[in-house]
Amino acid sequence: MIIIKRPVITEKMTAISEKLNRFAFIVDKNANKYQIKDAIEKLYDVKVEAVNTMNYQGKMKSRYTKSGVVTGRRAAFKKAVVTLKEGDTIDFFSNI
Repeated sequence: MIIIKRPVITEKMTAISEKLNRFAFIVDKNANKYQIKDAIEKLYDVKVEAVNTMNYQGKMKSRYTKSGVVTGRRAAFKKAVVTLKEGDTIDFFSNI
């Protein structure tokens, strides 16, 4: 099972990362806080202090096409906000 799917890189999360040393990730729906903590510590070689998780429902989306209005739903996901120990940081752009 892949626990960490991708990091959340937005303006808001970048500001929070710089200010409070917190980083957000999209994670597997069935992963618990302990599994997320272990995965982050192994993957990025940092020390995790706290993990907060949120479950998001998929948003309803609609678009207008030639044959009429098509409605659907985005996929639901789980987000984890990880607080790192003082002095530790994660650099997502080091491999570029």
